[in-house]
Amino acid sequence: MSKNYSFNSKEEFIKLVQTEILTSSEVLEELQISRQSLNSLVKRGKLTPIKELPRDRMFLREDVAARKKAAKELLSKYRPYDK
Repeated sequence: MSKNYSFNSKEEFIKLVQTEILTSSEVLEELQISRQSLNSLVKRGKLTPIKELPRDRMFLREDVAARKKAAKELLSKYRPYDK
């Protein structure tokens, strides 16, 4: 599901990075999980960072959205009484 991007300007590239790349903190908020849970997802290969920095990781928004959808499906399958 990789996309090829081309940019006509530096501003277009910056806009893409700002909208399509999430930091660890943004992922925690989006998925409503703890940092320990995020570390577990990465360790188990359920979510792959695109870049690892000394004190943070970067993730693609589409990967995070796919994980959120998968988690919602698992929740409805194994805990149908939770709404």
